Amino acid sequence: MVAQAPTPVTQWGIPQAGPFRWTRPTTWPREALALTGYWVASRLVMVGMLRSGKAEQAIEVHRTYFNWYEILRDGTFPVGDVTWQYPPGAALAMLAPGLLPFLTYLQAFAVLMLITDAVTQAALVRVSLRRNGGVHRGRSTAGAWMWALALPLMLGLPYGRYDLPVTALAMASLLLLPSRPRAGGALAGIGAMVKVWPALVVLGAPRGRGSRQAWTAMCASAAALLLVLATLFRGAFDFLTAQQGRGVEIESLGGSVLQVARQLGWPGDVNQHYGSLEFLGPHVHMIASASLLLTATAFGWLMLWRFRARRWSAATPYDAALTAVLLFTVTSRVISPQYLIWLIGLSAVCLTVRGSCQRPVALLLLLAVGVTTIDYPLFFDSLIQGGWKATAVIVVRNGLLLTASFWSAARLWRVTVSPVPALQQAPQVQRGPIRVA
Repeated sequence: MVAQAPTPVTQWGIPQAGPFRWTRPTTWPREALALTGYWVASRLVMVGMLRSGKAEQAIEVHRTYFNWYEILRDGTFPVGDVTWQYPPGAALAMLAPGLLPFLTYLQAFAVLMLITDAVTQAALVRVSLRRNGGVHRGRSTAGAWMWALALPLMLGLPYGRYDLPVTALAMASLLLLPSRPRAGGALAGIGAMVKVWPALVVLGAPRGRGSRQAWTAMCASAAALLLVLATLFRGAFDFLTAQQGRGVEIESLGGSVLQVARQLGWPGDVNQHYGSLEFLGPHVHMIASASLLLTATAFGWLMLWRFRARRWSAATPYDAALTAVLLFTVTSRVISPQYLIWLIGLSAVCLTVRGSCQRPVALLLLLAVGVTTIDYPLFFDSLIQGGWKATAVIVVRNGLLLTASFWSAARLWRVTVSPVPALQQAPQVQRGPIRVA
């Protein structure tokens, strides 16, 4: 009797002869099962927080978003409403809950956010694991864990704002760019029409034909969506002037300066202004102008990086996207808590590649997410009043974001621009599309 050799298994304990299938959980790798278990448990808690109806984000959806939904159903944008400052594509997010008429608006909105979260989580797992349960060469499941672990730190907020689907579009665009630059660029264009910043994700595409295809597809899809919405709705271009009157929001980097100044006797005040709580008083205009100047400087640095970059790897498009969005977030006149969702998503994409230079930056951002939850909702009322504890929390949070932005930019520059010793030369990226999965 001949002894049979044991069936080889993958590092996750799944027989190599039996590839896992999404429709059969019994064939999933152990890590995928662990991720699924944690995701289900944590998302139940997040939905429960939103479903209570007492959270501020639930009130925002029930009142503000639903009010916009009613206006948009009549074929017009909320013209004259100073709180509507979004590109026309945001109308799609506001109207989407109408696809589930058997639920209330809040319930439908939360269900759509939950589905978006689940699809995003599955995509991060898919790009990391092979069908036999192993990890793709050069890939990592750290990105999937980053998304699963970081989002619940924001409590119910991700399901009470429409930043989640925007972030999902940007992440899908990045994951598609290496192998399908046209599709990736098209998704970036759609995302840009929903909330502008996804246009930055194509910045790191390697120079060449693929980059031109991505940029062209982004512009074409954005223009096409804008044309359709301008045809269907009145007031589609009102958003172009909606940001002119913005001041300095209390949670922004400039707001941190004014928070400290208020503790030292600055006579300014906080009021509801253009849809957010902003500082009003002496020197606020100067701080706002400085923020715009810093944003312009960040854009100039990114263009310089793009011109000087000489080394591209599979991780470079992802790393550049995180750096770009982080710089624009930190220098903005407004840093709302939900902006951290953008950074969580882009960090997760970076962490799917073992060669990413942004791995320590992602850990720092994870800490910033935790501090953001201390700021909002725990210390937010105190922040409005100007308490020292709340001021210290927001200064720490923005200090972490500022440190992360400098660190991210420095690491990106060192890996792609700075000369390296001949014996440590990084392999040059192959011309043409980079296969990611």
